[in-house]
Amino acid sequence: MPPTGHLKDVLVYTRTTAYRHDSIPAARTALRELGEEEGFTVEASEDPAVFTDASLAGRGAVVFLSTSGEVLTEEGRAALQRWITDGGGFMGVHSAACTEYDWPYYGELLGARFGGHPAFQPGTVLVENRSHPATAHLPARWEWSDEWYDFRTGPRRPGVRVLATVDETGYEGGGMGADHPLVWCKDSGAGRSFYTALGHADEAYSDPAFRRHLLGGLCWAAGATA
Repeated sequence: MPPTGHLKDVLVYTRTTAYRHDSIPAARTALRELGEEEGFTVEASEDPAVFTDASLAGRGAVVFLSTSGEVLTEEGRAALQRWITDGGGFMGVHSAACTEYDWPYYGELLGARFGGHPAFQPGTVLVENRSHPATAHLPARWEWSDEWYDFRTGPRRPGVRVLATVDETGYEGGGMGADHPLVWCKDSGAGRSFYTALGHADEAYSDPAFRRHLLGGLCWAAGATA
């Protein structure tokens, strides 16, 4: 497992104002269990009032876990942006890419916005970077089932490290072509942002490889690993 020495209080935010994933309870449980195993605390919330300078101060990371729609107040947006710019760690999971469409900073923070997806089905994740703690444990070709998200524009640009893509020839309905990123990370001010498009189904969150994927992303975002 990645080192978690600097990972402490983690805020897991699951508010939805659009589509709500049935897997949210299983996902929250998985992150709480990872916290118990690895020695960090997890606060789960759907209250936008938790986004204040005082509440965010000292947290190791903020996770937007299958959020959707507009989920923050103007004051909360400003507090989150200040916190990340000053060195906070952000992780977005799955429909975090379907969130805060009206806030340009959030799109920059995440790196791409959701465009659509075909039916849930098996596919092959191509691990592009195996030096990152979110992907180091995965095989070069990882067989997985999920909603294979398409994005309005791809995230691949200077400053963004793409960690994994999906092989569109291995499933039906892909819309991005030969270069279809799914997992990436980037610096954001003095902070860090990690995003994984995976995590639609309940069973993902009981899968050891996927849990380790989440833990690695979280540790990297929080600065608990290089």
